[in-house]
Amino acid sequence: MRFLLSLLSSFLLLHSSFSAPPNVLLIITDDQGYGDFSIHGNPHVQTPHIDQLGRESVRFDRFYVNSFCAPTRAGVLTGRWPVRCGVHGVTHNKEAMKLTETTLAEALRPQGWRTACIGKWHNGEQFPFTPGGQGFTNVFGFNNGHWNNYFDATLLRGTQHEPTKGYITDVLTDDAMRFISESREKPFFCYLAYNAPHSPYQVPDKYFDKFKAKGLEDNVAAFYGMCENIDDNVGRLLAHLDTLKLAENTIVLFLTDNGGTAGVKIYNAGMRGGKTSVHEGGTRVPLFIRWPAAKWTPHVVKEITAHIDLFPTLMDLCDVEVSDAKPDGRSLKPLLQNSGTWPERTLFTHNPIDETNKYPGAVRTQRHRLVREIKGASGGSKAKANDASATAWQLYDMETDPGEEHDIAKQHPDIVAKLSAAYDAWFADISSEGLRRMPLPVGHAEHNPVELHAPQAFYDKPLLFANGPGFANDWLTGWTDTKAKVRYEIDVVTAGEYEVEIAYAAAAEVRVRLGAITTTLPAAAAPEIPLPHRDADGKSRYRDRTWQTAPLGTLKLKPGLETLTLECLDSPGIDLKHLKLKRL
Repeated sequence: MRFLLSLLSSFLLLHSSFSAPPNVLLIITDDQGYGDFSIHGNPHVQTPHIDQLGRESVRFDRFYVNSFCAPTRAGVLTGRWPVRCGVHGVTHNKEAMKLTETTLAEALRPQGWRTACIGKWHNGEQFPFTPGGQGFTNVFGFNNGHWNNYFDATLLRGTQHEPTKGYITDVLTDDAMRFISESREKPFFCYLAYNAPHSPYQVPDKYFDKFKAKGLEDNVAAFYGMCENIDDNVGRLLAHLDTLKLAENTIVLFLTDNGGTAGVKIYNAGMRGGKTSVHEGGTRVPLFIRWPAAKWTPHVVKEITAHIDLFPTLMDLCDVEVSDAKPDGRSLKPLLQNSGTWPERTLFTHNPIDETNKYPGAVRTQRHRLVREIKGASGGSKAKANDASATAWQLYDMETDPGEEHDIAKQHPDIVAKLSAAYDAWFADISSEGLRRMPLPVGHAEHNPVELHAPQAFYDKPLLFANGPGFANDWLTGWTDTKAKVRYEIDVVTAGEYEVEIAYAAAAEVRVRLGAITTTLPAAAAPEIPLPHRDADGKSRYRDRTWQTAPLGTLKLKPGLETLTLECLDSPGIDLKHLKLKRL
């Protein structure tokens, strides 16, 4: 009798743990390629914790994302092609996602899941484009495309700045563990978006020294060190689930957002291309999914899958229906269960860098990859629609030529015609509503004051960005012509008076005008802050300064769309970091 009661108790426990809503832990790393893991044959870097997760998971070996950060994140969060979401770049507010899209957090939160976004967001910098406006109640990290200092960083807790101590990947892991500990009584969705191993290449000495001792270049040594630090943190996180006895009913997903960077030249699993490339190495990344309660047999999936499949998959696994969500992907549940048939499909890649560009692009079937690229140092970053510099379509047989060494387009014009026509139809569909930089929302109580950053501005020559194309944390400089102007397109959601502040540097006293305000700003130095970069390129690409701030005055704003125009009335000019608007 005691044996039967014990058996019944075990059955009921197993049944209850399976029927309870699952927790979801989605881990995504930044700029870590398929080849940057020892489970994929890399002989230099060791990732034992992630390898073990892979061996305990269903491993998707032909999983595809975009070749840039922000578009991939939009696809993961919504299950829809990024351009359809309005995401067509990685800076200048081209990375902001349409508010009409339904995110994983917006789908799960109303059904009782506690939601957290920890780490890098990169799909909008002002509320409600931020995580707090997209379904996440617990938010810690940063909203733009990268961070400049990985040690003792000042991050955002919601919309408030919060100083931290330690290395950023460790700090983010600590916060994820805290959130999970606080969520034991309710199901949780934790979106943990590490910003490593994205440059700048900064890592604690013990990780860097290990690889430098092997004779690797500084950037590679730091990059691999960052990868191993991520692995240690994933190990801590998974052990925390075990300690809290949450691992059984937690769906853990691990993936990366695009192809690799510094490590590609050392090892790339035989693939062509890395980040920004529409070849295999730029878009094929790992995906591991583990859910012990589901009793899936760990196995390797060879069918092609994509970032747009994660939303419908999680809705299926969590038994949640979202009537207004229209994902472009499909549920991976049959592949997870290793049952049923998986229909042939066609996947597409597009580098949405400009509002109008159609290329670079690629088509992937189970066997073939069709590629049309724009070569050169810019990698297509200045591409326009039907750009004349785009190559002819290239065709590769990925079964016999996984390294894409032999273009067979001339031998198979019928396949080229079929797949290129499919690409044309797909691109016409996802871009049918057009693309534009969305105005910056001002006046939400949830985000007051709000900063309007320099890379989000429109500007006239000779102004330019100090560190290149104007990625996150950059500033405008070279304001030597008084006819040049800086403009911010804003959407005023609440009318009223706004106090305006400027973050700037100026070698001499300078007069500026913003709307009805004319102000004389004092000379202000903004000394550079030394950053712990491990590579020479980082010193020129990633720079921080101690910016001076000054009040400009008060503006009275009406509701609706408006353009704020900043003018420099004296030739000495200023360097502009941001404007800050506070509704009074």
